[in-house]
This record gives sequence, C-alpha cells and structure tokens, in this order.
Amino acid sequence: MPSGSRFLRMDDFDLENKSVLLRVDINIPLDPGTLQILDDTRIRAIGQTLSDLQGSKVVLASHQSRPGRADFTSLEPHAARLQRYCTQKVRFVDDIIGPNARQEIRQLQSGEILVLDNLRFCAEENMDCSPEMAAKTHMVRRLAPLFDFFVNDAFGTAHRAQPSLIGFAEVLPTVAGRLMERELTALNTVLVKSERPSVYVLGGAKVEDKLPVIENALRNNKADKVLVGGIPGKVFLKAKGHRLGPTNEEEVKGLDKYVEKAKALLGDFPDHIEAPSDIAVLRKESRKEVTARELPVTESILDIGHKTTQRYVEVIRKAKTVVANGPLGVFEKNGFDYGTRSTLEAIGECDGYTVIGGGHLVGLASIIGMEERFSHLSTAGGAMLSLLAGEKLPVIEALERAAERKRSRSP
Repeated sequence: MPSGSRFLRMDDFDLENKSVLLRVDINIPLDPGTLQILDDTRIRAIGQTLSDLQGSKVVLASHQSRPGRADFTSLEPHAARLQRYCTQKVRFVDDIIGPNARQEIRQLQSGEILVLDNLRFCAEENMDCSPEMAAKTHMVRRLAPLFDFFVNDAFGTAHRAQPSLIGFAEVLPTVAGRLMERELTALNTVLVKSERPSVYVLGGAKVEDKLPVIENALRNNKADKVLVGGIPGKVFLKAKGHRLGPTNEEEVKGLDKYVEKAKALLGDFPDHIEAPSDIAVLRKESRKEVTARELPVTESILDIGHKTTQRYVEVIRKAKTVVANGPLGVFEKNGFDYGTRSTLEAIGECDGYTVIGGGHLVGLASIIGMEERFSHLSTAGGAMLSLLAGEKLPVIEALERAAERKRSRSP
C-alpha cells in the first residue's frame, strides 16, 4: 500500500499553462437501449481535479465498457455531461491518436478541456502489458510528445495494466490526481492506520474477489469481524455444511475451491466470521424467512434474515473502522432490501471511520440519500478489492516508479 511519500501529487509541480494528459475512469452505467447516462457519480468525482487544473490545457482520456458489450460507445455524451461539473469550456473530438486528435490537442488553450473518444476504440488499449511494452505502443508514442505532464486519476482501473494507464507514466512527469489521492489515503487509513475493532462487510456476486480480501484481512490481523452476505454468504453457508437447494446450488456451481477456502478460514478464525443464521426467499409472492437449519430451500436466497441483520447491525455499531463492498442481498427486488439497507444505515450512523465501495452499494447509498454519511465512498470496485486483498496495483506501481525517477534526478 503506497504511503503519501511514495507517489507525487499535483501540488508537486506547477501545472499552470501546461499541457496535461488527464487519465480518468468515467466508465459509467448507460441504458443499453438508448445509451442515456444512468449515473454520473464517476464524472462528478473528478470535479476537484478539474477545478485544480483550471489554468492548464487539459486533455481528458477515458474508456467506456469494452468491445462486444451494448454500452461500448463514444464518450461524446460523457463530454456533454462533464460540462455541468466544471467551469472550463469542454470540447469533444471523435478521434484518439489520429491527425484530428493531435491537431485539436496542439490548438488547445489554457482553461479548456478536450475529451478524446473512447480509448478502447484503439485495439492496443484492450490488452494488458508490461510498462516497457506500454511505453512503446502507438498511443503513447504519438500522444506523449504533445504533453508536459500526465495526471492519473483513474483509481477505478488502477488494477489494470493497459497502455494509457501505465505507459505514459514511463515517459512523462506523472502525478496522482485528487480522486486517486483521496482513494489511496482512505484505503491507507483502513489497511495501515485503522482503529479497532475493524469490521468488514462483504456481499455482492463475485466471491472470487471477496475471499482474497477476507483471507488477507484475517491472516494479517486487519479485521476483527467479517460479515458476509450475497454470494459470499451462500459460499460460507455451504462451507458450514448446509445444503442450499437446487437453485442456490446452481448459483455457486463451479465455486468449490472457494467453498474449501471458506472452510479453512472458518476453521482458523471461527470467532471472526459471521455467516447468515437466517435468510429470506420469495415464497407465494412474498418475503419468507427461514433459519439456516431449515435449509435446503427450493427458492433462491434473496436476502439475509432479520436476526442476521440485527446481529450485523450490533457488530457495526461497536466498530471503529468499517469497510463494506457489495450488497448483502438482491436489494433491487421489492421486499429484499432489508438486510443491505439496514446494515448501510448502521454504517452511516457509526462513529468510526467508514468506507463503502462497489457500484451497487454506492448506488443504494445515493438512492436513499446517505452519500454524505460515510467517511469515504470509493468509486472503484475491483481496484478497491485488489488493494484490500494485499495485491499490487499496476497503476500505483507506475506512480511510484515515476516518483522515484523524479527523486533520482533531483540534485
């Protein structure tokens, strides 16, 4: 985990009247039919960075989705939405590294923002590569000479190693943007400076992302309690020996290695992991709660039950640090938001340092008007989880290398 001294910030250079390439992550939810913007949280999140670059010539670069998906499209709507949240004049160019884009970049004036089109329209941007390979791509070789500085504010993709994320950092003076700085400071607080008791609340669908976090948190004494729901909750119920029923067994099919890992964690940390003791299903068109002892059930498990929720809430209320990622049930389904909403409200009322992440959980916090009640809302899912799992992130390593190069050249 990078400390504050291991990467450079925007304050470390004079960026006034300089040409700045700003890599952000404004990959946002779009309506698959109309491609209308559904949530612009990530666009709003870069507001402070843009404000602090008002005197610079800013070229903003990002991606949207990936090839083959319905929302893989142009960044023109993003540019239009961006104009709402900054004072600079925002222009869009439907090009990335071609003559059109390069001419627009050269003509850019201080106090203006130019948004390049979806970076993943370039085939190179759809591959992970080494820093050396990234620096040799056409994208980096064509664009880098046009800039004085590279500002990386794309924390949401910090776990990726694509050319735009790590290549420019090899050839340009490179700093972290304000959002990147906030994210790293918050997670540094959780991982290095957390007050105890520390509680992790983990749900959602991707158990492959959550199990490494649980293992790192417990084996390295980062967490006192781990509360699980969603698919991780089902995996831990199965690890405890419960038969879930055909529908739920199908949902955890292929996750046998994670069930075995969950068994090992329960064996090593029996007092630190809380799995659901009761669950909720849709039965005869209404919510029906059953205890874990009554499993298996024929219906899909859609939420944690009331007793589990109250137990989780009590643990959260006593915490000094809380980290949450992913909903504890299918909260979008009518009648099954109880577990997620109640635990989210408890986190919001907690006196300790609180961090929530993952698109669905942050989205619910926004829907119920709780965004201001947490110490930090992370814009990232995968990058946040990778850091919490103790993994090295390519973008953070690139920032650190750039800082080290700067220091080695200083007298």
